[in-house]
Amino acid sequence: MSDELGRVRQMWHLLEPLHAVLYYAPEAFEEASALGYAVDERWPSYFAWRSAPLGEAGAEQVAETFYSFSPAMVDEYVPAVWSVASPDAVLAARRRAVDRTYRTLLGEAAAAPDTAEAVALLRRVAEAAHTAGRPLAAANAALPWPDEPHLALWHAATVLREHRGDGHLAALAGAELDPVEALVSFAAIGAARPEVFASRGWSEEEWSQARERLVKRGLLAEDGTATEAGRALRAEVERRTDEAAADPWRVLGDEERERLVELLGPLWVAAIGSGLLPSETTLGIGKV
Repeated sequence: MSDELGRVRQMWHLLEPLHAVLYYAPEAFEEASALGYAVDERWPSYFAWRSAPLGEAGAEQVAETFYSFSPAMVDEYVPAVWSVASPDAVLAARRRAVDRTYRTLLGEAAAAPDTAEAVALLRRVAEAAHTAGRPLAAANAALPWPDEPHLALWHAATVLREHRGDGHLAALAGAELDPVEALVSFAAIGAARPEVFASRGWSEEEWSQARERLVKRGLLAEDGTATEAGRALRAEVERRTDEAAADPWRVLGDEERERLVELLGPLWVAAIGSGLLPSETTLGIGKV
């Protein structure tokens, strides 16, 4: 991996927890409950929070843009989430949830000069991101920038993580990995245990059939572990993902990137140290 792509992946590792904490925060579940969503599980609010920028998206659009979820699972929640609250109402509640979550998570750092400095750098990067053909990135980028630094921090992190995610889906498609094959092949290289990927709703039969297809392609061994070809393909997917995510980061000079890493470090520690995020996720952070 080149130094540039290594830095691009580092920034993803730093920003992803700052985005994802919303989906686990008690404050976010309280806002979701106030809208009328069931909160005994996280999926109703998750699908609402994440897809609201798309408008009243249907199940097919959400399944395509989220990619890793079983269409049958998506059907359970979409478009039903829009019968509870409109996308505009969800977006307003999402902003309240981020506000409350970050004030709890960051404390005085939410409005600190260092946070504002980090946001100024991140905004330049986010506004340099080309979003053509990247539906989730484009939908979030079209939302107005919040004035408050902590809200702008989450907005920037979200635009950039969805920009990367949209590019990742293109890389998976280029590798001819369908949604369930993408998860099976990722589990096969040790990105996470197969049980972790069960949260995406695929049946044991669908998982098994995907595994058989990958064995026939020479990407998996019979025991379900990745072959050398399978590891090489996944490495190529990650490389292409980094390349697709790299362009906006080029607006920062080396010293600015180093400064941004320094500024984001304590915020990342706060997110990781909150105990809200699972120790093992489907994204393979820290393992890829």
